[in-house]
Amino acid sequence: MLHDMILKRFASISMMLALPALMPGNSAMAVVKPANLFTSHAVLQRNTTLPVWGTAAEGKTITVKIADQQVSTKVANGQWMVKLKPLKAGGPYTMTISGDSTITLTDILIGDVWLCSGQSNMDKEVGPHRNQPNVDNYLEELANANHPQIRLFKVPAKEGALSPQEAVNTHWTLCDSANVRSFSAAGYFFGRDLQPDIKVPVGLIHSCWGGTPAECWLDKNVMATNPELQSLVTEYEAAMKAYPTQAAKLQQAIQSAADKGQRDTVSMKALTQLNLIKRNCGGLYNAMIYPLRNFPLTGVIWYQGESNSDRAKQYQTLFPALIKNWRDTWKSNLPFLFVQIAPYKTKGPEIREAQFLTWKKVPNTFMAVITDGVDSSFNLHPGNKQLVGARLALAARAMVYKEKIEYSGPVYQSVSFKENQAILSFTHTGSGLMAKNGPLTGFTIAGKDGVFVPARADIKGNQVVVSADGVKSPAAVRFGWNDIPHDNFYNKEGLPASPFRTDVE
Repeated sequence: MLHDMILKRFASISMMLALPALMPGNSAMAVVKPANLFTSHAVLQRNTTLPVWGTAAEGKTITVKIADQQVSTKVANGQWMVKLKPLKAGGPYTMTISGDSTITLTDILIGDVWLCSGQSNMDKEVGPHRNQPNVDNYLEELANANHPQIRLFKVPAKEGALSPQEAVNTHWTLCDSANVRSFSAAGYFFGRDLQPDIKVPVGLIHSCWGGTPAECWLDKNVMATNPELQSLVTEYEAAMKAYPTQAAKLQQAIQSAADKGQRDTVSMKALTQLNLIKRNCGGLYNAMIYPLRNFPLTGVIWYQGESNSDRAKQYQTLFPALIKNWRDTWKSNLPFLFVQIAPYKTKGPEIREAQFLTWKKVPNTFMAVITDGVDSSFNLHPGNKQLVGARLALAARAMVYKEKIEYSGPVYQSVSFKENQAILSFTHTGSGLMAKNGPLTGFTIAGKDGVFVPARADIKGNQVVVSADGVKSPAAVRFGWNDIPHDNFYNKEGLPASPFRTDVE
């Protein structure tokens, strides 16, 4: 029964809060055990020093062999780690890990590993998912999802951890119709589009959870030391302080109803929601990101922001802080490619602006614009995840793999005013600017009174000239500045411009 499930979950959570962590020297660690990132079918990062680690009996010698390398180390405090010299792309290889016992891992490839993270639009699976529309053409996509040079690693969604964790309980799988079904669609399409072009194996790590704000994925200590983010920690700590009392009251109400043969669904729902506070303020960073930190990556793809849309100004600080936090965690200036959230009726332009400003201000990042990737229903979870993967893969090819290709639509750079006109300049103009299917749409203009009115916009070379009757001395221009921007400003490579405003606060 549902109330039994709630009670069991409450009991397990209470134990987690009350009991100390198991010490690494216990008997469960006597057998040689590599971290779960090292299983058959894994992809390991090429061209970099490669740590391999795990647990075993204290003082034992552990030897790792792969390709032409053999490295040994001693177990200390129940833990061991060796570091392999850089390996070139290729495989499949066999890895043996020897101590009191020998573990043999087969079909290991050396290539590029990408972390795919965020909330529901990254978590959305290729196969059907409850409460979400299907991915476009998902049956055909599943039927054609067998890619031997791509491998998948899906981190189980957890309620969050109060402290950094060392392990995730999962394993690598082949990229085939069965395994892709429950894997990130955006992540899969990214890897599928990228791998044939770069011609090396690709490993994809799916670590996502729907409905999560960015602060779940950021180290709490980072927020605590940032004046603009400290309030998140203060609110979280107050909630955690009140948690035992509130949870006990709800549990008592549920038990009381159960004793009477009834179900207190209101208290059940409240307790379930209360339990989720542990994922906030670093809970998912601790449980689903930190355990991956020693595993080298090529880069990150990220699709999130919907749950922070009502705090867009704060997101201008929070999102860059997250990027820096992850780069510090990996000790690497990881390429960070992210998706601007899709048009939706309750997601205002300010959150897309926060993402746009992050792209402009934080080096080695990219923002994929998908205003042209929504259907007529403007669903929060658009089914065209193929477009998302394609835009991210295009950016990776240019930024990471140094192909000489255009990978972005027009990006607002500056504005000048001359008489009754605003003259906009852009980067990423490609082979030229264009309007699809008629005159440019989506532009508004205002004078010093700040009243914006629909504007005429004309392409003049690599600039756009904007004006409107009645606005004699323009002071600001906005483009796509609404909840559902779906306008027709592109470069000739077919890539759309991001919404923007010249009057940034």
